[in-house]
This record gives sequence, structure tokens and C-alpha cells, in this order.
Amino acid sequence: MKHIELLLLSSAVLLCSAAPAVELVTCSEDSGAAAAHLAMHHINERHDHGYKFRLSETQDIKVVTVDGDCDVELQLKLQETKCHVVNPKPFEDCEIREEHERAVMANCTVMITVKSGDAKVTKYECDTRQAKTNVEMVRICPDCPSLIPLNSPEAMRSVDETVKIFNQNTSNQHYYILQEAGRVLSGYMMRAGMVYYPEVVLVETHCPMGSRILPEACKPLCPDRAHHAVCSSSYSAKEGLGSVECEFYPPSNVTALSPGEREPVCRPPYHVGPPLPPGHEGPPPHAGHGPPPPIGHGPPPHAGHGPPPHAGHGPPPHAGHGPPHVGGRRPPPGQGRPPFTPPPSHHCYSLNLLQSDPALHPICPWPHPELHPRPKHT
Repeated sequence: MKHIELLLLSSAVLLCSAAPAVELVTCSEDSGAAAAHLAMHHINERHDHGYKFRLSETQDIKVVTVDGDCDVELQLKLQETKCHVVNPKPFEDCEIREEHERAVMANCTVMITVKSGDAKVTKYECDTRQAKTNVEMVRICPDCPSLIPLNSPEAMRSVDETVKIFNQNTSNQHYYILQEAGRVLSGYMMRAGMVYYPEVVLVETHCPMGSRILPEACKPLCPDRAHHAVCSSSYSAKEGLGSVECEFYPPSNVTALSPGEREPVCRPPYHVGPPLPPGHEGPPPHAGHGPPPPIGHGPPPHAGHGPPPHAGHGPPPHAGHGPPHVGGRRPPPGQGRPPFTPPPSHHCYSLNLLQSDPALHPICPWPHPELHPRPKHT
């Protein structure tokens, strides 16, 4: 069995650092720092996929006053952190990804309205992209890995193998399913050829470990009652899956159920998995590959110093490619499962963001623009 290193982080440790107090936003241009801090909290609270962001620079601020009140427009530069949105750590305490780790940035325009001393964010739009292009990175660091599209066959294969190995860990009480693929790096190694380094986010399901139901057919627990895991691994076609390193995050709601009370059933407000290319949206080929939560993370959770070591130690498990048995039961011996196929794309990708980098999870515009059908030409 592949080596799985599980890091159990207690909620006390993760939640011990409180976010600094937020200053009041006023109609003075000297209030730019407070306005930017308010904007960052608003953006991170609504960013339900990918990674948290931190403020890098306030590039511009404009204040238009009307009868003692005002509208504030901010131009902000943000940097992506290593904390996934399921990580309860305040974004202020999250480590920013370094350049050689394929850093991601966002340029945002944020609108804030101040009325009677009450400041509210009313709108924001962001352009999320890699800090350096592949061409620029080759010049700076020829051996550094590259980010690849989350919907590429290689990325999907490495994600699928990571999820399968994770569920072989018998210390878990329940099966976990894929919530999203955060990011996938790739690089060439002399011995193994192309090696892929996926980071995946898993969510706990209702299914007890060892049940005969395929994990992919299991339904996730409600987001506040589920454990989450962020796992990193390495995968190559020649050597299969390497070691899997995971961090666990406890549920925010630990209230015990009453005798006879069943776990609540939640309807996730988002889709799971990486985005599909334009024109390929549609229902997942088999239900239960993940809750309809956010899409689609980076080097190992406690890494941040390049790809995880020990890439590809052994052939991938369950190498067969037969379809799963009807009814969500495990297939007969000798039959495997098809590789992971991503569910429908996140709503963000249908909002005029089809040109977004498919290797990233962009900050979606807020409020979400209404989708109107294009007028028919007669």
C-alpha cells in the first residue's frame, strides 16, 4: 500500500489566531487601508473554491462624495496563498505562494458605498492569472514545474489515483470523495519521465469505511459537519502514484446528534471538480464524484518548497478500466474504474470567463452577473 502521511490539525490550533480588528471605513482618502481590509474580508468570505488571497498592494483609490456620503473605488493587487478555502486559518495568517511554486495573482476593482457611517462592498471584479507566464518561468527557472489545466487527462488521472489511495487508509471512519482539484503541477524527471503533482480537496461522506458501496456513489456530509482533507501526491505513467501527504481540517459544527437523529442532508450550492472546456458542460458520467461544491490547490499542504519528493513509487492501484457495477456496488474482482471525469464547470466559468486560465480557480465577480441569452439574429 502506498505511504499516506496524515497530519491531523486540531481546531484549537487552527482557530487560535484571531483576525485583527477592522478599522471603520470613512469618506476620507486616508481610509484606504481600512477600505482595502474590508474588501479583502468580503472577497475571501465569498470565494468558495480554490485558495484564499491576501492583499499585496492598494494601487489606487477614488472617493466620490455625495451629501456627506460617498462611493469608494479601489484598485487592489492580491496574491494567492497556500490556504485552501476549507482551511479555517484566517487569510491574514496564510503563507503566500512563492514564484517558483507558480504564484498566482489577481487585479481587482472593488466598489464600496459609505452611507451614514456604514460601509458596504457593493461590487468587485478580478482578473486572476499566473504571476509569471510559462515562457517567463523557463527563463527564470528552467527546472521549475508548470501548472497544467485542471481538465487535462493527465491532471484528471493523477487526481483520481490520489483519491483512490486515500480511501485505502483504514484509520478513517468514513469514505471521502473529491470536492475539488486545487492545482496540478507537472515536471520532467529523468527516471520517471513526466511527473504530475496534484493537490486535491476531499470531503467526508455518510458511507462508513469498509462498506460495499463505491466511494464515488457516496454523498458528502454537510459542509459544516464534514471533515475535510487537503492531499498532495506525485504521479507518473511509468511509476504510478508516489507518497500521499494530507492535512485534515475538523468540522466547524461538532454538535452531537440526538439519539435516533440522522445526519442532515444538504444541497451544496456549487459544483465540484475542475472546469470543463467550453461546449463540454453536462452531467457527470456517474453520480457522486463530489458534492456540487467549489471547483477546483498546489504543492503539499506543508510543503511550499517545490514538488513533493519520492515521485512515483510503484504502479497505480486498480489498474483496470472496467465500468463500476450497477447500483454503486464494487465491481467484480479484476474490474477497475474509469479515470475521474470532472463534473460540470463552476458557475464562475460561465460568466464571461471562458478565457480564464484553466489551470487556476479565478475569483468570481460579485454580485454574479445575470446570464441573458444572446439575441437571435433574423
